[in-house]
Amino acid sequence: MLQVTELQRAAPHDGFALFRLGFRPFYLLAALYAALAIPIWLHALRGGAWHGAVAPLAWHQHEMVFGFALAVIAGFLLTAGRVWTGRHTPEGITLALIALHWLAARILLLVGTPLAAGLVDGAFPFLLAAVMARPLIAAGSTRNYFVPVLLAGLGAANVLFHLEQAQRLDIPGGLPMRAALFLVLFLVVVMAGRVIPAFTASALPQAGVRRQPRLDLVALAFTFAAFSMAAVEAPAFLLAPVAFATALLQVWRQAAWKPLASAGRPILWILHVSHAWIPLSCALLAAASMGWVAQSVAMHALGVGVIGGMVIGMITRTALGHTGRALVAGRAETACFVLVHGAALLRVLAGLLPADAAWPMILGAAALWSAAFLLYVLAYAPRLARPRVDGRPG
Repeated sequence: MLQVTELQRAAPHDGFALFRLGFRPFYLLAALYAALAIPIWLHALRGGAWHGAVAPLAWHQHEMVFGFALAVIAGFLLTAGRVWTGRHTPEGITLALIALHWLAARILLLVGTPLAAGLVDGAFPFLLAAVMARPLIAAGSTRNYFVPVLLAGLGAANVLFHLEQAQRLDIPGGLPMRAALFLVLFLVVVMAGRVIPAFTASALPQAGVRRQPRLDLVALAFTFAAFSMAAVEAPAFLLAPVAFATALLQVWRQAAWKPLASAGRPILWILHVSHAWIPLSCALLAAASMGWVAQSVAMHALGVGVIGGMVIGMITRTALGHTGRALVAGRAETACFVLVHGAALLRVLAGLLPADAAWPMILGAAALWSAAFLLYVLAYAPRLARPRVDGRPG
């Protein structure tokens, strides 16, 4: 088996480094796309010219999952896969071609034909699943076999989305996108349970962080049930109690991770604050199922608060670590964190207001979101394009 030490000896330590490891191109592309996609969506929402392969609302929903979130997932997995297995994951020209595939799908969805967009975009999750399966199977990393399975599930949802948009499939409206969103969210919940308590315990050993495996299993089971019911739009008498119980379980689970102890560490509190949106979002799912709030309120809490918050927290932390820098959030990182959660708060509050009153808040949320990810691009593009500062590979 190829060991990590052999990987270290195999890599040069100078020159252009953007395609040395998966997080580098995909984090940069995801952040740039996040900054640009929302203004494009607002332009279409206000009646601007639209030449996309699918309708504007469908594009907006699809691209937040299969454009933005999946790019971050790809960068994370192509990097973590090397750590998990000690084996090579794509780099160099192979990694560049994978990134180009993702980029081609984004362009085709904006200006291409539905057939071309569907074929190229539909293939990407399956390509990523195959790429991840190879090192995991070769290394016997059974704990992580769920990764290619989940990616294949996302791929299936994506294919169904394109068939639905082409009116080739008669299924409940929006089901493929809801299924994809909740698959991504469940992955976020699972990974959060792995990394947040571990990172907090490592940085703050005096905080007394506790792991509760049985509670974790119960919380995850309820979360999966709530997300599954929300995806199929189960009736309120089923969804509301399960979603509300999930909210309570997630609060209980997070309390053992000592979130308040992270208050002086932005690199930690960003993860805890982002996780706090999970129980809030589940409570909003329960409220939405009973007609107390619009469903979009819960969806934006999940999409902007949970996914957006976790993404900005992880793409800063892992980029710092994998470029050989200290895991300390500076002014730029902290500003990104505040901007994303400001965007989440404004967007959720906007959903509680009448349409006319909500529009300024929607614009404000969009501006904060785009500013956060544009700031990330400006701060991190040089770091992602250059070799590690400690001379190690990656």
